[in-house]
Amino acid sequence: MINPNHQTKINATHLARKAIIYLRQSSLSQVKHNTESQRLQYALAERATHLGFSQVEIIDKDLGYSAASGARQRPGFQQLLTSVAVGDVGIILSRELSRLSRTDKDWCHLMEVCQLFNTLLGDEETVYDPNLFDDQLVLGIKGTISVAELNMLRIRLLQGKEAKAKRGELFTVVAPGFIRDGNQIVKDPNRRVQDAIMLVFNKFQELGSIRQVYTWFIENNIELPVNKPGGGQIQLTWKKPALTFIPSILHNPIYAGAYVYGRRPVEKVLDQGRVRKRQSSIRTPDEAKVFIRDHHEGYISWETYLRVQRMIDQNGTNFQPGESMLAVREGHGLLTGLLRCAHCGHKLQVRYWGKQGTTPRYFCNGDYASGGKYCISFGGLTIDHRFAEEVLHIISPEGVSSAVQAIERLDNKHSDHQHALEKQLQQLEYEAQRAFLQYDQADPNNRLVVDTLELHWNEKLEKVEQLNRTLDATQVAPQTLSEQDRQAIFMLGQHFAEAWHHEACPMPLKKKIIRSLIKEIMVELDNEKRLLNFTIHWQGGSHSSLTIPKPLPANQAHKTTAKDLEVIEKMTARYSDAEIAQVLSRLGRKTGKGNRWTQSSVGLIRRKYGFKPTSNQQTDDVFNMAKAKRYCGVSDSTLMRLINDKILPAIQIVPFAPYEIKQSDLDSEPVSSILKILKKTGKLMLKGGAPENQKDLFV
Repeated sequence: MINPNHQTKINATHLARKAIIYLRQSSLSQVKHNTESQRLQYALAERATHLGFSQVEIIDKDLGYSAASGARQRPGFQQLLTSVAVGDVGIILSRELSRLSRTDKDWCHLMEVCQLFNTLLGDEETVYDPNLFDDQLVLGIKGTISVAELNMLRIRLLQGKEAKAKRGELFTVVAPGFIRDGNQIVKDPNRRVQDAIMLVFNKFQELGSIRQVYTWFIENNIELPVNKPGGGQIQLTWKKPALTFIPSILHNPIYAGAYVYGRRPVEKVLDQGRVRKRQSSIRTPDEAKVFIRDHHEGYISWETYLRVQRMIDQNGTNFQPGESMLAVREGHGLLTGLLRCAHCGHKLQVRYWGKQGTTPRYFCNGDYASGGKYCISFGGLTIDHRFAEEVLHIISPEGVSSAVQAIERLDNKHSDHQHALEKQLQQLEYEAQRAFLQYDQADPNNRLVVDTLELHWNEKLEKVEQLNRTLDATQVAPQTLSEQDRQAIFMLGQHFAEAWHHEACPMPLKKKIIRSLIKEIMVELDNEKRLLNFTIHWQGGSHSSLTIPKPLPANQAHKTTAKDLEVIEKMTARYSDAEIAQVLSRLGRKTGKGNRWTQSSVGLIRRKYGFKPTSNQQTDDVFNMAKAKRYCGVSDSTLMRLINDKILPAIQIVPFAPYEIKQSDLDSEPVSSILKILKKTGKLMLKGGAPENQKDLFV
């Protein structure tokens, strides 16, 4: 029966419009399990018909949507407001008015629209007219109570969670490697799980990079324990790790025996005029809401955890501005990430230049980004070589002991891989035995069940056989070094400097050696003396100083010397580029980059400085040695005797340059007479006449 009070509020104008049934449940869990609430909300369609409405529309788009502040936008509620705003709605029915809104903003907006377009509101028992003062007062009270109720429930739940967290007893999902024991957590008793977790930390401290650890697990086909939801529970499964799984273990303080709660608190922000929730950036353990150190037995110590975090921070990424050391990469800058400016305290960055793009140059940004200038900038080749010598001076005496450690490490290089595979094999053998017992206990006549169990058993046996083959393959190679290999490693330790400078020694290895010895290098520039003063902070806590002249810029360091330019300029007028290069080489001269002079390098310098040859040939009245020899018809040794005895005038522009002899000097006395006697008698008489000790050929 219709309440007569309702008839006074519902008129023909309202009935000419449609009635909207609005449904909402706050979470997907309620949608799946609280089906009775859905049935009661859908039943409001019959109530709208009893009230006299012929058009009934149900809006159920907001099932699984929260109406709290900061929740995602509700498409059904927006559709409801739009329908009211166009004047198509006579009444809005909801089982509880709190279904419509849980915030003052949405509630007031809905009341304002309904008043403006004369739309009624109703629940299971009452119909309200927002334009009537009494109904408006009741709706306001109900809306306020709805908002306050939600806030009170939330506060109580959060207080309960935080109180439990402060006791170290709140766990949503326990990280792999741990299990619950009442209100506490303990290590997983499965030895394979424990060894797998420890293997992640050991490999990171060995390889020094998350990416390299991930690559090692993938290449060696090693599985790790992963929490996988299924059937409403979290189950531990084994699978190859994802790239994000390795850092999730390394960053989690639970493996260091610490309990942490509230590392990523939820905050509300205003985004484009709408309040929404977001998680803040992850905080350090001591900045979290709850931090309990030594809460349980961990896999590593707290000091080891902090060292791992520092290593990860130092590795950095390519998107950081350069304050981090960054991980070891293939770049040729040996001191990358180690240099710090003594003037402003910033880390020096590295850029690569040159034709091949491998020449390092270190620089400090200073206030360049704000319109200033660089603080320090210098070439890296000379500096890297000098520091390499410093490190070799220190490390070479320890080469033999390092060689011994290398031998021990190579002897056991497969131990981690083999040990992990052996644990995996034990697990598979257990699963295969369990599958056999299930198959053996099944009724043979029930073929549907037996066939499935047999297939499952065969799959486990195949995995066991495959893993056995993998283990056999790892054991084929000898696990120990031969005596010849040991001697080679000992020789390598004794001649460490030669190994360092060998072209096959990779740059990442050199960087790792440098970083294992040096913690940081402070560099200061003395502009007046053009000196770089370095203060080296060694890993052990010692300090030392090193002063190196600042490398000259490339245009100065590789500049051709003034003496070489003088030779080229003098010889350009008469000689070819090849002849000039030959003279410079005989003089022991080098180019600005330290290379031998060639025809092309001489031509490049000649064109650069504008040395233009008048002719590449000798003039008619000036002979070189070859032309003078042909002109006189004598050997070059004869002409050299005349030149050395100061009889025949000859000039050289520079030492080792070709002699230049004038034709008039060859035709003048006493040169012409000496050459005539030589041709006539075959005797070279430099003083004229017959020599005193010369005997007559005929009596």
